[in-house]
Order: sequence, then C-alpha cells, then structure tokens
Amino acid sequence: MAMAKENVANHHSLVFRKASVDMLTDFLANLNEKNKDNLHRLPICSGAFKDRRLFEYTLLICQELQLDPPVGYHAIDLLQRFMVKHIKHLLTGTSTSNLRDLKNPKFQKLLENFPLVIFSCIQVASKLSLQRRTVDIHIALRFLRSTGLDFSKQAVLKSELMVLKGLDFRLDLPNPLIFIEVLLEVLAHNEPNAPVERLYRLCRHVLQFISLQRDAFYDAVLAITTQNANPTAEMREKFVTVTEDCMMLGVGVIAAAAFILHIRYWEQVVSELSHMTGISTAVICDFSRVALAFVVGTPPFDQ
Repeated sequence: MAMAKENVANHHSLVFRKASVDMLTDFLANLNEKNKDNLHRLPICSGAFKDRRLFEYTLLICQELQLDPPVGYHAIDLLQRFMVKHIKHLLTGTSTSNLRDLKNPKFQKLLENFPLVIFSCIQVASKLSLQRRTVDIHIALRFLRSTGLDFSKQAVLKSELMVLKGLDFRLDLPNPLIFIEVLLEVLAHNEPNAPVERLYRLCRHVLQFISLQRDAFYDAVLAITTQNANPTAEMREKFVTVTEDCMMLGVGVIAAAAFILHIRYWEQVVSELSHMTGISTAVICDFSRVALAFVVGTPPFDQ
C-alpha cells in the first residue's frame, strides 16, 4: 500500500515541447513580473513558515493523500502568506507586553488550530491543481481523524474559508516548482536536444533537498556572496530578497541538476538560463555550487 501511494504521488510528469513560442514568452514574462512584484512587497517575517519541519510535515500529508508534489509547494506558499497576514491581524491593537505573553488567548487558539490551518492550505492548493484528486470535506475529515485530530465538519469548512478570506482570494502566486517547469519548457524550445524530461525528475529531488535544508543552504549562499562566514544583521536583512526569489531558485536548481545529469552539458545550460532570465552566469554558478555541495555533503566554502 505504501509503495502504491508513493507511485501515485510521484506520477506527476510533464509533457514538454508542446507550448507555442508566443505562449512560452507570455508565461515566462508573467512569471518574471509576479516574482518581481512579490520581492517588492516582502513582509518583515518572510520565510518564517518555510522551515524544515513545516515543509516535511506538508509533503508527508500530500504523499499520504496521493497529491502531486506541486500541491505541497503551493500549500507552503499559501501558509506563509496567510500566517503573516493573520498574525499581523491578531497583533493589531495588542500592547507590547501582551506580545510576549504566550498564554494570550488569541495565540493559544492559533496554536491549537495550527495543524488544521496547514491542512486547509493543502486543501486549497489541491483544488487549484490540475490533477483529478482534490481534498474534499469527506477526505479531509477522514484523514484528520486518522491522525487523531478530531475537528468537526464545521471547523474544517470554517478554517478553509478563513484561509481564503485571509489571502483575499489571491491564490495564484506561482510556487518554485512552477518556475522550474516553465524554465525547462523554454530550455526545451531553445535547445531541442536538451534532456528536459530527465532534468525535471532530477530537479524535483534537488528542489526538495534544498527546501528541507533551506536555512543552512541560504546561509551558505550568503557567505559565498559576501565572502564572509559571519554576515552582519544588515547583510542578512538585504539578503532576504534572494531567499524569496523563485526565479533564482529555479535556475539554480536546474543548473545543479544539469551538472549531476551531464557535466559536459552544464555550461550550455547555465548560459541558456542566463540568457532566458537575465541572471548572470556567475550568480547561477555560485548558487548551483552551493546546491551541489549540500547534495554531496561537502563544505560549500572555505571558512
């Protein structure tokens, strides 16, 4: 049964080389604009809800529910955006002393319902995906109760609506895997012989690995970028835009996967990615270098 579930969850595979040039141009331009817009409006606590435990928890739920990998990445993005807005709303009118009070009723309620909020984000993400299987109320109740979370039908529906309203029903922000898929489609058009299908399978593994090592990974990228093993608080603050840059993450993952798949083809892929996105080859190389170092378990820079 476990193997069957794994096969279904890993069945997500794309058919490349089907989109027209005009469509690809529009897709890439649209992604680029959304990425830039997101980076211009980053909240103070960006990335706070993308830590390893939450990411792993979300992916395991998606695997158990036989949902495709993009659903998990989308759910994490929805959770990050919702929680920032929701906590900001809870803090409105709250005194400084109460902010440190973990026994505050508002925060206690949030802590109690947090597993349900995560699940609601997965529900919403599943309904936005192109796959046939979505998480309806019956599947939701059955799964939650199987894990010992005895929420009522009304509570599940209320939580899902709270997430939708909290995000102002703006649910179309692309996740990192979407960036990788579009970039690979463009690469397949520019380089007809590029093994994008094999690259895509590798990219999914590299992206998941980086996501599970997110904090340590970006600490290493920052250290290489600044040539400083102990970056200052100001350096870290300015670097936040890099940690939330899905286009940068996408090209870095593809470059790392290309190096693993066929090292002789790597330079050509990096050059194409730079041409497609405007990101310099030097930056792409640094990013993929750190990714590869984490994959093989070697120090990404000399301390």
